Amino acid sequence: MSGEMVKLRGENSKRNVQGIESWIKQYFGYLLLLPIAVLVTLIMAYPILHAMALSFTDKSLLNPTTKFIALANYIKLFKSPEVWVALQHSVILTAAAVCLQYFGGLGLAILLNQRVPGIQFFRSICMVTWVLPIVATVIMFDLMLTPGYGFFNVILKAVGLGRYTKYWFGSREWALWIIATMHVWRNLPFFAIALLAGIQSIPRDIFEAAKVDGATSLQILRFITLPGIKYISMVMITIHVLWTFNNFDFVYLSTGGGPVDATEVLATFVYKRTWEYYAIGYAASAGVFMMAILMVFTGVYIFLVKEREV
Repeated sequence: MSGEMVKLRGENSKRNVQGIESWIKQYFGYLLLLPIAVLVTLIMAYPILHAMALSFTDKSLLNPTTKFIALANYIKLFKSPEVWVALQHSVILTAAAVCLQYFGGLGLAILLNQRVPGIQFFRSICMVTWVLPIVATVIMFDLMLTPGYGFFNVILKAVGLGRYTKYWFGSREWALWIIATMHVWRNLPFFAIALLAGIQSIPRDIFEAAKVDGATSLQILRFITLPGIKYISMVMITIHVLWTFNNFDFVYLSTGGGPVDATEVLATFVYKRTWEYYAIGYAASAGVFMMAILMVFTGVYIFLVKEREV
């Protein structure tokens, strides 16, 4: 009887060991990722939670004491017309830049996908604008749009339209659109290369079969190319919506939010409330507001991705 008990215990121990080994094999990758996942979570979570905590206070660099004021900052924020103007500019800038980047990038990707001599050279040099520093891009556009000797104004004078010359970054009507143009000029090649990779992932047999069946270029674009690059398009649009909506560099370096708040976006609004007005708590509430908007957009993106997978 005791021998059977020993044998039974041995079999149970063997099963336990096998179970542990199976569990380790199944979750070993997660165990390797756990330390860095915890570290990244802490690095990301602390600033977010700290900003949310500050948004409920009257924290200021001019005042050594800090008081809890509940939702006062948010009430002030939503009543401020400046916030809604900045939000409107952020939405317009993001929508215009991303739409132009996508459709321009799609057109460029189709051109770069052609089998012609020297196409590899053009695929290489098209990324030049994307690798240039943002500061260099802003300086270049500023020089081109400067009155007197700016390239754009010189062209206007040369064609008899000298009366329209101006400092374009100082124009309330045009400054925001020029900033959108800088976004497009810099990021369009990145869209093109990403979409080109998506197009080239579609089997060429499908394109050839469509041509044999008499499909036109527009029909091939609508029924083959666009569905084939749907996922990469969704990813690229989402990434650049988040990046453009959050972008601070282009606006601050070119106009600083001017003239007369004509290019003020939420990113520059938060910056000014922090480092010009020193209202840390109020600026934190605006930052949390921005984060909430982007979280909603990201949630929509995740929903669309899941719908696609289903």
